[in-house]
Amino acid sequence: MAGFVAKATLSGKLSTYPLFVDKIQDVVGLYMPPPNRTIVLCLAEKFQIRALDREQPVPQATPGAAERRIHTCLRNGTTTLFAALDVAAGAAVGKCYKRHRAKELLDFLKKLDRNLPEGPDVHLVLDNTATHKTPKVKAWLARRPHWCVHFTPTSTSWLNQIERRFAELNRKKIQRGVHRSVTDLEADIMAFIEAHNDNQKPYKWIKSADEILASDKRLRLKTMNLNPISGD
Repeated sequence: MAGFVAKATLSGKLSTYPLFVDKIQDVVGLYMPPPNRTIVLCLAEKFQIRALDREQPVPQATPGAAERRIHTCLRNGTTTLFAALDVAAGAAVGKCYKRHRAKELLDFLKKLDRNLPEGPDVHLVLDNTATHKTPKVKAWLARRPHWCVHFTPTSTSWLNQIERRFAELNRKKIQRGVHRSVTDLEADIMAFIEAHNDNQKPYKWIKSADEILASDKRLRLKTMNLNPISGD
């Protein structure tokens, strides 16, 4: 089982979200451990993924030698990946779109709804992008009382577990990939998702909400000490 270290705001920007504490406790409460007889899905979008082709072939790596590759690229278009991770199972579902709008989000939510088993409540973890809060999205969710939405605080993308899968996708497939078309790129993305699902392992969230909030408090105090307020 892969370990997931929740680094709180030590690895990013300090959040000024007014319900920061409540939202941290709410979302982490879904992870440690996932509640029984419910489905917890972490959903997000990775947009403007570029299909890049190197101007020169990447030399084959050899033992003891650093990887070499030219950094000038040919751009062949972009795609947007909508994906959701089942926290308990570790399996992900994804779909690529040309654009990043509420229309595409609704289409992806409908795809999820069609493939979920009937009965269990669905807890959906989302961030605070405008796409997730449009009237059409809200209305669609309101018609499904067994869906419960949990929003992460601002500046806390690390709190959404699908972001860990996005990081692996970027490191293992996109950064080193050569894609001569958007079709090639999307095929590689879906192959990556399917390969992980064939050997699915859930991430293990190892920091409680109290530990995350304590780290955040220490960082805030350190920041205040480094930037003292001058006075007369």
